[in-house]
Amino acid sequence: MNVLSLFDGMSCGQIALEKAGIKVDNYFASEIDKHTIKVTQANYPNTKHIGDVTQVKGADLPKIDLLIGGSPCQGFSFAGKRLNFEDQRSKLFFEFVRILEECKPKYFLLENVKMKKEFQDIISKYLGVLPIEINSNLVSAQNRKRLYWTNIKIASMPDDKGCVVSDIVEKIVSDKYNLSVLAQAKIEKYSKGYKTTGKAPTLTTELAHSTGSNITPKLIKEIGKNRRATPVECERLQTVPDNYTSMVSDTQRYKMLGNGWTVDVIAHIFKGLLNLNENL
Repeated sequence: MNVLSLFDGMSCGQIALEKAGIKVDNYFASEIDKHTIKVTQANYPNTKHIGDVTQVKGADLPKIDLLIGGSPCQGFSFAGKRLNFEDQRSKLFFEFVRILEECKPKYFLLENVKMKKEFQDIISKYLGVLPIEINSNLVSAQNRKRLYWTNIKIASMPDDKGCVVSDIVEKIVSDKYNLSVLAQAKIEKYSKGYKTTGKAPTLTTELAHSTGSNITPKLIKEIGKNRRATPVECERLQTVPDNYTSMVSDTQRYKMLGNGWTVDVIAHIFKGLLNLNENL
């Protein structure tokens, strides 16, 4: 099977295919971030990186059986400015549509955030399928509601594994992840009444730009320590293998993990291909 991954990031799609037991002959990855490319090449050295999505042409590729991608979501997100399709990043969705039309793969998957229904309906119109909403909390210790547009048959929702934050906490952690006294005070202010046995909030890229005090008070309170979450803990929240991202700085690790997929959700979707592989 030949796979084309747009906006590939650190190649969560490749981890998911492996977890699902899907054999891949060629994995083409369109990505421009040097840090995520470094992580992908370290873990999957046979990945064929093909650069900027706007320069990818279907005619230059062999027959693609599966097209996947999670186009940048900042223009759609309820957490952002909701600039919809006028946002330059959200316009990259139309690159997915273009390449889908050029490659005509048998199967496709597009992931994105929850958004206003009018934007959701536009995406559905272009792709010809309605999205399925899956919350990552079924397979991980993180609340993360996402929409998945795919023509892969999904028989059911993932089984609820019952994961909570205490399941992903590292036992030994470097002092460098400790918070300042001021940051600790903020945590206490924002996380009062939050149970220590629940789910983490949605992991975002903000951990890369802060002490963690202004974006993840609930997560830090869950851990039960006066520190920020470690990169390994964030990998576990995304069901990514421990230290998968360890070849880059913590700042870059937090950023790519916040942007990434919850791997076990994607693997669940890809399992729908197992009985169809012979037809690819």
